[in-house]
Amino acid sequence: MKKIQMVDLKGQYADIKSVVNDSIQEVIENTTFINGPKVHEFQKNLETYLGIKHVIPCANGTDALQIAMMGLGLKPGDEVITADFTFAATVEVIALLNLTPVLVDVDPDTFNIDIEAVKKAITPKTKAIVPVHLFGQCANMEALMALAKAHDIYIIEDNAQGIGAKYTNSKGEKAMSGTIGHVASTSFFPSKNLGCYGDGGAIFTNDDDLAHKLRGIVNHGMYERYHHDVVGVNSRLDSIQAAVLDAKLPHLDHYNNARRSAARKYNKAFTNHPKITTPKTVNGCEGICDTCDCHVFHQYTLKIEHSNRDALAKHLNEKEIPCGVYYPIPLHKQKAYIDSRYQEAHFKVTNQLVQEVISLPMHTELDDEQIEFITKTVIDFVDKK
Repeated sequence: MKKIQMVDLKGQYADIKSVVNDSIQEVIENTTFINGPKVHEFQKNLETYLGIKHVIPCANGTDALQIAMMGLGLKPGDEVITADFTFAATVEVIALLNLTPVLVDVDPDTFNIDIEAVKKAITPKTKAIVPVHLFGQCANMEALMALAKAHDIYIIEDNAQGIGAKYTNSKGEKAMSGTIGHVASTSFFPSKNLGCYGDGGAIFTNDDDLAHKLRGIVNHGMYERYHHDVVGVNSRLDSIQAAVLDAKLPHLDHYNNARRSAARKYNKAFTNHPKITTPKTVNGCEGICDTCDCHVFHQYTLKIEHSNRDALAKHLNEKEIPCGVYYPIPLHKQKAYIDSRYQEAHFKVTNQLVQEVISLPMHTELDDEQIEFITKTVIDFVDKK
């Protein structure tokens, strides 16, 4: 059995090596390293893939989220609601812009932002909600867009983990993640489902005026060289990273289908185990059906109940099976974001999840032998504990 990786970027690269290398070499030979043709080609191809009017590439996913908020004109003191159970970048940019973060609990099954908690958190100062499409499936966008309309607030999709997922509303209408809200951000960090070979990100929107403003912000506020019309930042996707992404984009659906296939095999092995809860999907199929398109399994995350999650993680590492705990500390307990407004009773789900969740290897190169070894190791341990 080949060595198990949490994310096997080497194996993925081997399959597309010639295309990636040729694409990178083209950039080097043309010496168009910043805002070159490859950036614009990737932008157009991603717009077509998503079915959205505007993709604005930038330097990384955190910048993408910050720039989206800058483009919306949010002001210091404005409240922005987001999930307590996610990576810190989401709340970090809120704080950096002197906005007021409002953290709320998440759904115990999907791990996405809890709609009832959002409703309770809305005040006259609320200007935006940032749903995080955690681990690869969309939050309840239909409900969130209804709240946005009712309260005249923005929805900013944090799509760093969800690119390629589809959301189906109550009418059966489908839309790609990142295309439903007023604006969305994504990350192309190497381990993402669509990752480059360094840092990269992008912002999505169907709003022409907002897109124009965002394009200025990412480039020092310039639309014409040395004419600074808005306050901006230096956040541009370099051409080599765009070349990598453009080479990988045609394979994205295949990559996501491979992840779903691995998730189905994991689910089958863990089905009905009393101490293991497998990932739940919004359509209730638990990712097992062959037609599932709502989850792209950026992470495959279990809940370990009535056992010792941390001891399991240690045991897996001893068996040379990588794993991760996403996330071990809620944002409301992080030193940088502690606030007297928060009450532990409001974060019951998150506080439980941080004790139970564990993510297993998930990538496009997982094979049956590896999955069988991983699942058997997990089951053998929890059966004894």
